[in-house]
Amino acid sequence: MANKKYTNRELSWLSFNARVLQEAADETVPLIERLRFLGIFSNNLDEFFKVRYATVKRIDLAGKAAKSVLGGIKASKLLEAITKIVIDQQSESLKILEDIQEKLKEHNIHVINENEVTYQQQDFIKNFFLSKVSPALVTIILNELPEMPSLKDSAAYLAVKMVMTEEVEQKDGIDRILKRKTKEKRYVLIEIPRNIERFVVLPEENGKQYIILLDDLIRYNLHTIFNIFDYESLSAHMIKITRDAGLDLDSDLSKSFIEKISDSVKDRIKGDPVRFVYDKNIDSETLTYLMNKMGIDSTDSIIPGGRYHNRRDYMDFPSLGRPELQFEKREPLPIPGLILQTSVLKGIAEKDYLLYTPYQSFAYVVKFLREAALDPKVKTIKITIYRLAKISHIASSLINAVKNGKKVTVQIELRARFDEVANIRYAEQMQEEGVNLIFGVPGLKVHCKTCVIEREEEGKLKRYGFISTGNFNENTSKLYTDYTLFTADAAILKEVDMLFEFFETNYKVNKYKHLIVSPHYTRHVIYNLIQTEIDNAKNGKPSGIRLKLNSLSDNGVIDKLYMASKAGVKIKLIVRGICCLNPGIEGISDNIEAISIVDKFLEHPRVYIFENGGNRKVYISSADLMTRNLDQRVEISCPIYDEDIKQELIETFEISWSDNVKARTHCRGMDNPYRRTDGEKVRSQFALYDYYLRKTEIYE
Repeated sequence: MANKKYTNRELSWLSFNARVLQEAADETVPLIERLRFLGIFSNNLDEFFKVRYATVKRIDLAGKAAKSVLGGIKASKLLEAITKIVIDQQSESLKILEDIQEKLKEHNIHVINENEVTYQQQDFIKNFFLSKVSPALVTIILNELPEMPSLKDSAAYLAVKMVMTEEVEQKDGIDRILKRKTKEKRYVLIEIPRNIERFVVLPEENGKQYIILLDDLIRYNLHTIFNIFDYESLSAHMIKITRDAGLDLDSDLSKSFIEKISDSVKDRIKGDPVRFVYDKNIDSETLTYLMNKMGIDSTDSIIPGGRYHNRRDYMDFPSLGRPELQFEKREPLPIPGLILQTSVLKGIAEKDYLLYTPYQSFAYVVKFLREAALDPKVKTIKITIYRLAKISHIASSLINAVKNGKKVTVQIELRARFDEVANIRYAEQMQEEGVNLIFGVPGLKVHCKTCVIEREEEGKLKRYGFISTGNFNENTSKLYTDYTLFTADAAILKEVDMLFEFFETNYKVNKYKHLIVSPHYTRHVIYNLIQTEIDNAKNGKPSGIRLKLNSLSDNGVIDKLYMASKAGVKIKLIVRGICCLNPGIEGISDNIEAISIVDKFLEHPRVYIFENGGNRKVYISSADLMTRNLDQRVEISCPIYDEDIKQELIETFEISWSDNVKARTHCRGMDNPYRRTDGEKVRSQFALYDYYLRKTEIYE
């Protein structure tokens, strides 16, 4: 399915999700964490169908060849390949789930269904249903409706078949009244409530812990739901629809941007279905009825699944007070020399500092903003926001700053996929409090992560700020690895301030000496940096390229890396997700090695390291090397000038590169072989924590 030079983007993504599934299957991973990896796998798959599969389907329906976009594959063939791979992965995930649940029993944890409820559990389950579940149920009898109601995207439904027996009178040929029984079938949908915990923890019995899924708790109480009907039998099987998540923005000039995004998000409930998942044990009569009623045909991805859908909920599987079945919790470390109990601005005025979450504490970002909000000498705060936490200390600090008379400007990206509703809510809240909001640049998403403040010192304004590879989000900072540079470098922060000028007057394109900014300059600069390595290799000077990314899919950049490989430049790539480059092809990419690390934390930073003849250039960036990040988004890549921080980034890259436990090798077969090397075992995420622990101990 892939040509020699490039791997198809969608298939590479499915290969990444297979690596997540490998973690769920890995017996060295604690049992409850394995369940959570199953949840991540399922959540990823939902988003893939809403976005990538939906895009390919639109290309197919439009009749476009678009082979260049799809890596040389016809859209129809790609849809078939995706469906086949997903069916195989879903089947594998069900086997893994069964294996985990069997092993949980060895630890006295039992996940039971409605047929395994004990006498002692009956009252608890009935009371739970009557008090919490029954009032929240939406139950729809389909036979009574002329057409199928619009099912919610990614909601799970129990499709119930109710067989009822009725006695009817009928005259025979000589006008005798005969009575006979007929069977009527009614089809009902019950929406599984999203506002009730999916995993209901039952009372312990004899030292054993019991859990029943909400779906099965509802199944157990079906007779209560349908007790007004004289039925002969009931059967219930789960189904789920995934819809196209594309946003179609209204062109109505009278509407604000917030209104347009809000209306478009609401319209998602009407998006075309792109995947229909059903319990493979459902009877054919019920399945046919539902598919006809929903208008699902062979152009949709129809996936026979297991008894339970929305396994993304396993991300929130309860801890059950069992720390031994989870990853060891290690407290985030301080940044040596930057003390939270004192002024961080004063510390940053003296030197640059690097934060690497979650190994080090995200509290430094919050402290920076809280201090800026209170400091009478701080006059302005400007920040970009892409994804905020549900309860955000970042947002509250910015509102606090406005209340203290600061001029606060927030560039908020309302089109951050799947976070539109949360961002709209925060945008409205901040707007009400007097924050100056900017809603991006027409035609471009603002994906860069940066902040700059101005502080009055000795009659002049001095700038302080930070630039990050990740979102300013307290929740994801515990799960995603990301770098943040704190700096008072006047040249860099002047250019950050210029970027905010571009947000407000985007007809004017600025020139930058330090920052690499998309969409105007990143592609050109990256090409030039790679070309320098090519020239150095040809001239016998030190050369080399090290990149750490989430995704690498832009053909132009890949071709440039192939040119570097042919010239003898050694290239190391750590690409967590999509990698369309094929390493190790003789004469094309035999000087390129590429790995992916999937482990406890989600690898999220972007780091570029160029040997540059011995005078290394090092950048942290918000930009992956994807066409959208280079040409269709506002991104920042920031040079690192502090030699200690530059060395720290190189050392942490090499620790990740040395991983021979959780690293997989990118290869054309996309079969995710684990990377094994001689010597001691290195699990890089654990080794990185130890690296920073040593730094902390040395400083103390």
